Amino acid sequence: MSIERRKMVANNKKAFFNYEIVAKYTAGIILKGSEVKAIRIGKASFQDAYCYFDNDELWLKGMYIGEYAPAAHQHHDPERSKKLLLERRELRKLQRKKEEKTFAIVALCAFINEKNLIKVEIALARGKKKYDKRHKIKERDIQRKIEIKEKESY
Repeated sequence: MSIERRKMVANNKKAFFNYEIVAKYTAGIILKGSEVKAIRIGKASFQDAYCYFDNDELWLKGMYIGEYAPAAHQHHDPERSKKLLLERRELRKLQRKKEEKTFAIVALCAFINEKNLIKVEIALARGKKKYDKRHKIKERDIQRKIEIKEKESY
């Protein structure tokens, strides 16, 4: 069993705040050459990225990939939809869960794996209620205060 080494390229911090993560999947992504170069230098963001099904294929919408300046005339559309690659049984399972009203498929992060391929981690998630978010903020504040008191006691 080998531990997968990752180089994190982009992260969706809001997904963990807005959603309760039920299951995670690692998906390949189809990119153009200039998009790959731009991601490798860190010009990617997942601000409002989400996944949707179209003809039994999973697509990622809202992932922003900035333009790669040295690509002379082969520029890409920074906000085009990108096709995600998963095994057929995983796609069917996600599609069944997506048909239920309570689930969404969100992008969590993009990374470069040990084989130097760009992958996207997606999650089957359930939206959090407003009171759940407030509770999470309250827990974080309490933890921060405890840490401050511990530092002062040293």
